[in-house]
Amino acid sequence: AQGQPFVVDYYYKARWGYANEFIALFKKNHYPVLKKQVEMGRLLQVTAVAPRYHGTEDGRWDYRVTIVFRDAAVHAQEVDLEPILRELYPDRAKFEREEQRRFEILLAHWDVPVVGVDLTR
Repeated sequence: AQGQPFVVDYYYKARWGYANEFIALFKKNHYPVLKKQVEMGRLLQVTAVAPRYHGTEDGRWDYRVTIVFRDAAVHAQEVDLEPILRELYPDRAKFEREEQRRFEILLAHWDVPVVGVDLTR
């Protein structure tokens, strides 16, 4: 609905043995960018979970990051990250190398917009 929070789950599947490196790089380089967007009011919340146990390889994922956008319109808008990146990462070359590494580790990544389901009706 217009003006309502818009929720997206982002799933990340890392190469076997590299999940810890992936999340360390995510926390170091991407999470601060998301936190800035929370401070700006674009995002309402950012959370993450990992499965306690592993599943089959075809259904395996290592981390699910849930981002709650202020609304669907904000989600659809392109955000200019350049001012945030300049502020947070003065050594831009190092940031770019680490982000490249984070994506090299990934086997798969998918985004799933989700809606709540009222189980009482």
